[in-house]
Amino acid sequence: MIPVRILGTSSVLPGPPVTTAELCARVGRDPAEVEKKTGIRTRHFAPAGTRAADLGAQALKGALDAAGLEATALKRILFVSSMGGDVTTPANGSRVAAALGLAGTCDAMDVGNACMGFLSAFDLAARSVATGLGPVGVVSVELLSRTTRPEDPRPYLVLGDAAAAVVLGEARPGEGVLGAAFGNDGTLPPDVVLDNPHLTGERGGMRFLTPAKDMTRVALGALTRAATAVLQGAGLTVADVEWVLTHQPNGSMFAAILQALEVPPEKSVTVVDTVGSVGSASLGTGLDRLWRTRPVKPGDRVLLVGVGAGVAHGAVLYRVGG
Repeated sequence: MIPVRILGTSSVLPGPPVTTAELCARVGRDPAEVEKKTGIRTRHFAPAGTRAADLGAQALKGALDAAGLEATALKRILFVSSMGGDVTTPANGSRVAAALGLAGTCDAMDVGNACMGFLSAFDLAARSVATGLGPVGVVSVELLSRTTRPEDPRPYLVLGDAAAAVVLGEARPGEGVLGAAFGNDGTLPPDVVLDNPHLTGERGGMRFLTPAKDMTRVALGALTRAATAVLQGAGLTVADVEWVLTHQPNGSMFAAILQALEVPPEKSVTVVDTVGSVGSASLGTGLDRLWRTRPVKPGDRVLLVGVGAGVAHGAVLYRVGG
């Protein structure tokens, strides 16, 4: 077991909600059909000029408040984004630290792993805490609306903006990560791509290259393998786990994931219907929703399962102490 405690969580949805009907009117699609297919009613688009660093600082400050900590308590900040944040260099994490008023009290860096980024950073943070470097703040910021355009409706109709954060610290007795499993398969055909303009010479947008049914098939296989590995390692089945959180790229895929893992809906929380597909912030937003709205109690086990382009996949099994 990796001894670590979830001290606090937070999530931020920037800007007013944007309905599926509003977007469908711009691209000439039937909103009822799109909403039925995607399971998304609303999403949020950050106002022009919104900086990822400021949004990240807001989310991380919320998690610190929930933990009852000052920002100066942090020893490390891990910033996560699928779309690169505000700058390529320096690390966006350093700008989050600056926005929190920190100077020389902790290190800060960026972690990139597509939609798996939050869970990958969670694992890195847990291991930092377990070896004496904590508390650690993980913050995921996605401004994916800036990577889409109406001319490409498939990503335009599902992607949204969000930020989510968690602060991890010293564990209580019997508390921590019971198991973790991570992997990727870069040999598979590219599925979701955001090209670097320094390579292409052009400002590109987020592109979905693989048919939806193929993306679902590959994602389900990867998720199932990761979850099975973690549960078997802990000597448990999914029926033994009180709560299951998964990446939520759209409503139909989220339902398919729960079905594949044999998880009843009441053991999870739904966020994609009101926030859209928010990349690496999806799991963090779900974790915050779980912590704030469900009766999570000491001894409960929480299975977090993610998948992303790459194809990156992984699972973490966490037990609450108390």
